[in-house]
Amino acid sequence: MAASNVSEKLRAIITDDPYTWDEAWKQNLTSWDAGDIQPPLREIVQSGEIAFPKTGRAFVPGCGSGYDAKFISSELGWDTLAIDISTIAVQNAAKNIGPGSLARVEVHDFFSFAVPESEKFDLIYDYTFFVAIPPSRRPEWGSQMNALIKRGGYLITLVFPLDTETDVGPPWFVRPEHYLAPLGGDWEKVVDRVPAVSSSSHVGREHLVVWKKL
Repeated sequence: MAASNVSEKLRAIITDDPYTWDEAWKQNLTSWDAGDIQPPLREIVQSGEIAFPKTGRAFVPGCGSGYDAKFISSELGWDTLAIDISTIAVQNAAKNIGPGSLARVEVHDFFSFAVPESEKFDLIYDYTFFVAIPPSRRPEWGSQMNALIKRGGYLITLVFPLDTETDVGPPWFVRPEHYLAPLGGDWEKVVDRVPAVSSSSHVGREHLVVWKKL
């Protein structure tokens, strides 16, 4: 099925009710799921470009099939929590992550999710989560990121898809600068570039930004 047709079908079933994402999984309208992690995540974690601490806690909202959480936990050796609003996604992720992993997956609504101060995260990874939520909720997204990441922690944003402007979604129109206002001023960009390697369908359509919380 062509990507445009998938987007049209997805937009027809996704409403303001976040639990309609289960229907997308039922109908296999999950074009963001490539069956593996995206190359820019592998690149930024393995390159040594960022000196991640030896121990830490990571978080992946809108985790889908869980590839990212499994990779982060394996590569960094960190306890990693992945969440999704879709029970089907979480079931798939649990199968992909398997037993014995430092990653775990749970059903949660990101916007009501909270952790104690002592359990804030050292790293959060956002790929196609920011673009899946209506732009009107982006300030809430920023508030949550500020609440969940500890000072000195990192937010990896793989900004995709950088397509022609549109007023419909998901995915909603996005540019790297759209993350600035929701996050606020207490962040430093430590990486801001086109990834060195992209999957074939992402070439020229994505940008990698890593933020450090001050």
